[in-house]
Amino acid sequence: MGRSVSYPSGSLVCFTVLEAEDPESFGFEFEWFCEDAAERVRAAFPSLYAYEGWRGREDRILLRNAFADFGISEYRGLIATWIVERDDGAYWDADAQSRRSPGAQRWLAQIAPRFEALFGDYDCIGRFSNGEAIYRERDPISVQMSN
Repeated sequence: MGRSVSYPSGSLVCFTVLEAEDPESFGFEFEWFCEDAAERVRAAFPSLYAYEGWRGREDRILLRNAFADFGISEYRGLIATWIVERDDGAYWDADAQSRRSPGAQRWLAQIAPRFEALFGDYDCIGRFSNGEAIYRERDPISVQMSN
């Protein structure tokens, strides 16, 4: 069975391809990509702070704020850069005391165009029944216009 890159359910997700000239340097290039992505997101959305964690087994959290997790997932050079409402015990405990989820959804909707402009190289246009996905390169003009 085929598959595609993982990302948390409900994510605002952007796709890019990371190509390493030397396959042995892919790990280094991937870590560099993660650090660079975290710096760009922190500059665009200053409320995010460094956080190391995982959502499941494949989705690596790099940054977090009161509402959302920002992270990266990778599969065979295809990278999903995503941001999604938090889903941890501390978040839901705080949500029970004062509703955070509506604020999180509003914040994610507000940042969506800027997030997509930062990372959106490819769009996922569909999936086959075996889990494989088809991607299309984004039009650079439409990405610039969304800034």
